[in-house]
Formats: sequence, structure tokens, C-alpha cells
Amino acid sequence: MRGPAPAEIRETHISVVAMVGDRAYKLLKPVELGFLDHRRREARREACLQETEENRRFAPDVYLGVLDVTDAEGAPVDHLVEMRRMPAGRALGRLLDEPDAEALVRRVARAVAAIHEAAPTDHAVSRAGLPRCVASLWDEGLDALGRDAPGVVPPDVVARTRALAHAYLRGRRPLFERRVAQGWVRDGHGDLLADDVYMLDDGPRILDCLAFAPRLRHGDVLLDVAFLAMDLEALGHPALAGALVDEWSSALRETHPASLLDHYVAYRAHVRAKVAALRAVQGDAGAAHRARSLHRLALAHLERSRVRLILVGGAPGTGKSTLAEGLGRALGARVLRSDVVRKRQARIPAGVGAPAPWQEGIYHPDATARVYDDLVAEAGPLLSHGETVVLDASWASAAARRAARHTAAVRAADLVELRCELPPEVADTRMEERRRAGGDPSDAGPAIARAIRALADPWPEAEAIATLAPPDAVVGAALALVPGAVPPG
Repeated sequence: MRGPAPAEIRETHISVVAMVGDRAYKLLKPVELGFLDHRRREARREACLQETEENRRFAPDVYLGVLDVTDAEGAPVDHLVEMRRMPAGRALGRLLDEPDAEALVRRVARAVAAIHEAAPTDHAVSRAGLPRCVASLWDEGLDALGRDAPGVVPPDVVARTRALAHAYLRGRRPLFERRVAQGWVRDGHGDLLADDVYMLDDGPRILDCLAFAPRLRHGDVLLDVAFLAMDLEALGHPALAGALVDEWSSALRETHPASLLDHYVAYRAHVRAKVAALRAVQGDAGAAHRARSLHRLALAHLERSRVRLILVGGAPGTGKSTLAEGLGRALGARVLRSDVVRKRQARIPAGVGAPAPWQEGIYHPDATARVYDDLVAEAGPLLSHGETVVLDASWASAAARRAARHTAAVRAADLVELRCELPPEVADTRMEERRRAGGDPSDAGPAIARAIRALADPWPEAEAIATLAPPDAVVGAALALVPGAVPPG
């Protein structure tokens, strides 16, 4: 028969937890950290009561109450949160290398989704999902790093983090407003970490919500689950992080752009980096390394979250569409093709041929101008909602390119301009093969390709992409020019 677990002490930057027998007792440190002030005993008592009340939403059978610590005369000198002691070996963070780890993570994801389904919200809570509020959280945390833990995270990393976070928020207001309107901003947990989730036989127990600062619990439910996704990745299990979010999203019937998840994972990594930096200042020998590692993770996700408008141009037959589709797959981007837009405007099915002489019929200059207007107009809202967009067209007109640049600028999107290059004779052969195969939206042949090459406005801003190589190599070369993208291999 196994005896009781040995006594144990755990410490964080704001508390000390003593585990004795089947109970755990949390004592709050008398500290002031900007986001909390526990210097007064009365403030610690109120925080203990609030922690117990709030955590009963997530684990009602774990949080038992608040105890007084008294002196010899019976006067209170401090207070403890009394909890059921969880079996240390069943903490999710200790189970990630087990064969059933993915099943456990998916079980947690469904439990978190159920919590979010029932989480309260109101007008005041929903405001936390607006970009100005998210921006203020970033600024508050980054300012605290410089003020309270100077130099732990290099200043250039902090500055880069701030710039990327604000660029995303500046261009995505419609996305954040839509999330608010859809009701996804709620009073959540605020501190989901793998070591605070316990896998018991009758279901997960999720402990230690962010009770002391309700405004830091308020936010998008995606921001909430992103904390645990970040923690799983930081622990070396990015695939489990993906499984967590996929299962959670499916259970909650929620959808989101990948860039928003990356932004929120970055914010959560920054939060943990700030906590580690504070622990470093308090004397934790390994905390500075943890802080820098976590902030590298934050910066990596901010780079991935960058929204881009990618122009893939060049004369017909040079492989624009093959490259555009490859970039779309690699980046999870939306691909808009001028040939499809042209047929749509003419009410002709995309795969039905409608050849016409140069600058006549559906290829008249006025029709072509409308095609580019529609391409750019369709891209704008997608960028605002966090989607990277690839525009596949010849881009022979400098005026059309200026319009695309303006759209990227007002949406705070990175602009990438790529010009496909291929020997004309090879391009002619490819166009002839495409014509014989049929079903492609493009009607361009060698004569139109020659006219476009002859009349195209100079495009010095574009990076030349040689498309004679195999498609995967061409896509890899192009990805190396896309900010935040990770080239294959």
C-alpha cells in the first residue's frame, strides 16, 4: 500500500505553496508588481478569497476555502488558500512523452472548450478583445520588462517585439471587431499551463486561474487556449499544441485565421518571459535563460503572424500560377488569380476558353483595369481579417502595382513583389501544352505574351524568380523572400 506523498514546497514570483499530506496551502507573498499589490495583509486575504471563488468555476472540488494564520493570541497575521492536493505524477506537463499524450491533450481541449462555452461575458468584458486593449497589454508587459527586469531580455528583442505586435494590431481592427461581435471575448482562465492541469480518472482538473486581476482574464477565448498551446510548444511538443487548438476549435465550433493564433501565442510567451524575468531579478539562477528563450518563442510567432500581400507577376507562361499556388499552400494564404476574376466579370466559367486578340473583348484595357481593381479590392478585407493574400497576375501596369502597394500599406501588411522569369521559348511551349490540355482559366498565347513583355512598365521593385527549376525549388526560393516565412527543408 502506497503511503502519503512527501511534503513539498513550491515557489513562484507571487506565492509559496506548501503540500502536506492530501492538502496544499498557498501563501501569497507581500509583493507589489504593478499588476498586483499584496503588501497589506488585508489585501492578501481578499486575494485569497477571490482566488478561491474564481477557481471554483474551473475546479470546484479542489478549492476548499481560506484559512487564517494566527499569532499566539489568535489574531490573524496572514491567510492561506486551502486546496486538495493533486497527484504530482498526473500533471499534464509530466505526461507529454507518454504514448497517449495526444489523447490526453485532446481531452483537455474539450474540457477547456466546455469552460469557454459557459464563460460569462458582457459589454465591459468584450471590450478587452478590441485592438487598443490588446495593444495596451503588450505595452504594459514590455514596459515592465524594461522597468522591473532591465536587460534580462535584450532591448533590441523587446523593441522588435513591440513593433511587430503593433503592426499586426494596427491593420487587423475588422478582425478583432468581428471576434467581439461573434461573442468570443469572455471571462476566461487567464493562466492555462500544463503543470496546472491534472489528469484524474474522472476528468481533468484545471487549477490556478488568474484570480487577482480580472481584466487579465478577460479576452478572446483563443487568447486563453493559446496560453496552453504556447506552454506545450515551449515544453518541446509543438504537434501537441496543434492538436490542442484543433480539438478545442472543433469542440467550440470556432474558426480563426492562423495569424491570430500566432499573435496570441506570441503574447502568452511574452507573459511567461516577463514572469521568468521577474524571477531572475528575485534571484532564480535559471530564470534569465528561460526568459530569453520564451521571448525568442514570442518573436518567432510574431514573425509568423505577419500578414503579407504577395504579388506574383510576369509574362504569361512563366509559371506565375504554379508559384502562386505553391506559395498559397506553404503559407496557408488565399490565392486570387486575375484569369479567374476576368472570367467571373464576363460571366464565363473559369475553365471555358474565351480567346480574343490583344486588347480586345474581355482583354480590352478597360476590362483589364477592372480586373486589377477587383483583385486589389478583394484582397483588402482579407488582409484586414488576418489572411495573407497572393495575387496572381501579370502586373504589367505600374498603376495597378501602386494600388496594391497602397492597400498593403493601409492594412499594415508586408508587401512582397515577385516577377517570374523564363526563357520566352520555354514559356511558349508551356502555353501550348496548357492550351491542348484545356480547362485552364488563362487564354493567353505566345502573341499576347510577346505584347505584354514589350509593353510592360518597368518593375524595379520586384524580385526576379527564375522558374525553370522544379516547382518545389521555385517555391522555396520565393519563400526565402517572404517576411516571417520558413523555407522548406
